Amino acid sequence: MEIRSRQKTSAVAIGRVILGGGHPVVIQSMTDTPTADVERTLKQVIELIEAGSEMVRLTVNDDDAARAVPRIVKALRGQGYTAPIIGDFHFNGHALLAKHPDCARLLDKYRINPGNVGR
Repeated sequence: MEIRSRQKTSAVAIGRVILGGGHPVVIQSMTDTPTADVERTLKQVIELIEAGSEMVRLTVNDDDAARAVPRIVKALRGQGYTAPIIGDFHFNGHALLAKHPDCARLLDKYRINPGNVGR
């Protein structure tokens, strides 16, 4: 088996977490609850963080999910959780972010699903 060295990458800050640039690998997880279900999603985010996830992704796929994000993030921060929360968008992220500025402001990062770009 060939062992390859890590490529040098640029460091990027996502909330309080630094990725790349020689920093340690970061554990990230994604919820599998409907983001619009604030209570279930909040519970799962907390479980993921407490299990060691350093960043958590939420699907933001419609208006209900975008409206739920501020409630989820504010509840997390109010309970002392500081892990970055990432919005995972499919197809309509530009429209949802423009329509829901609180969602845009409170997410630590946006991720546009690369499988959906250009369609």
